[in-house]
Amino acid sequence: MYRNGIKRLLAVVLSLCGMICLSWLFLILAVAIKLDSPGPVFFKQKRVGIGKKHFYILKFRTMRIDTPHDMPTHLLHDPDQYITRMGHFLRKTSLDELPQLWNIFVGDMAVIGPRPALWNQYDLLAERDKYHANDVRPGLTGWAQIHGRDELEIAEKAKLDGWYVEHLSFGLDVKCFFGTIAAVLKHDGVVEGGTGTLHEETGKENH
Repeated sequence: MYRNGIKRLLAVVLSLCGMICLSWLFLILAVAIKLDSPGPVFFKQKRVGIGKKHFYILKFRTMRIDTPHDMPTHLLHDPDQYITRMGHFLRKTSLDELPQLWNIFVGDMAVIGPRPALWNQYDLLAERDKYHANDVRPGLTGWAQIHGRDELEIAEKAKLDGWYVEHLSFGLDVKCFFGTIAAVLKHDGVVEGGTGTLHEETGKENH
């Protein structure tokens, strides 16, 4: 019952409340991004949703507009050169992900679930197929994000996503939610360039 209805209802309520309550923060960040570098406030990128259907994820822009598009950050030569000053702050605090509240509200994403892969991350998508992790809505955060995030290799990340799908429940989602808050406050697993100290993995935002 939770998986097939209540989870989606809670996602709509939480995302709507989040957008309303954080509207002041959205405005402040939007102004800061515009003052920091030329380009749009928001960044759109093709990602893979439930059933491997494509959608456009929203983020606050953290990179220069001349950054190569749809390329994993770890494949960029010196990726740090493309990140704006405001972008460093947004990525470190994970505030660049806030616009995804809209993706959650319209049904592209869930609050908790596997992080949506880039449309061309074929290796990650293939691994997730083994665990049916492409058959649920991707999330703003998930089980893998509190167990390594950028530091995880693809096979391990997909395995954790599969474990989440198999054990999906309200209690597990609550655990992921509060685990994410703790991880963000400690900046756990955030590795710029998308390649961790443990294993290689694809990056976060890529232009």
